Amino acid sequence: MTYRSVTPPHNRPIIGSPPPLQEEMTLPQPDYAMALPVPDPESLEDDLKAYFAKCQEKLGLVPNVLRSYSARPKKLRTFIRLYNELMLGDSGLDKLEREMIAVVVSSANHCYYCLVAHGQAVRKLSGDPQLGEMLVMNYRVAHLSARHRAMLDFAWKLTVIPHQMGEEDRQGLRDQGFSDADIFDIADVAGFYNMSNRVASAVDMIPNPEYHQMDR
Repeated sequence: MTYRSVTPPHNRPIIGSPPPLQEEMTLPQPDYAMALPVPDPESLEDDLKAYFAKCQEKLGLVPNVLRSYSARPKKLRTFIRLYNELMLGDSGLDKLEREMIAVVVSSANHCYYCLVAHGQAVRKLSGDPQLGEMLVMNYRVAHLSARHRAMLDFAWKLTVIPHQMGEEDRQGLRDQGFSDADIFDIADVAGFYNMSNRVASAVDMIPNPEYHQMDR
């Protein structure tokens, strides 16, 4: 039995070409960055080519979300700046906490790309593959601190029933030691991933296959 990858006709495959077809059957994950055209990285301007090279050096891959946004280079630059500020900038939230929010928001939204990519980040930063899996599937089964449970409850509610957010939700975070600046950052990270989840789902972004094997 031979498998073939599913690649949109207008999109270059990221890894190789489909093998000769014997028995029609698709791989579990399509082999493209997104279901819309993605430019050849060599056609990008020098600053973006340099950024992709840095990703390859540090991560061992260029995340497909960046490949996808490269179809709109100005938006890619904005996305990079915003991501770096939200996820790596100064905050009372550490990097793991921000990734935990990303995963729980993506779980509520069933965003395949972000669950795979940020689930791997949680595994790496926590050193706990089980935590990564639990947050992807149902964060409530994890034995979390009261601080983290309150943070993730807030992010989940903001994602699922945002119109019901109120002062009691903010006070619940204060009761667990979060400052008002922290509350803003929790909301900002959750808001960003609600946006990015919807974009990823709309254009069928597919995570790099390497993520599946990392930090297991």
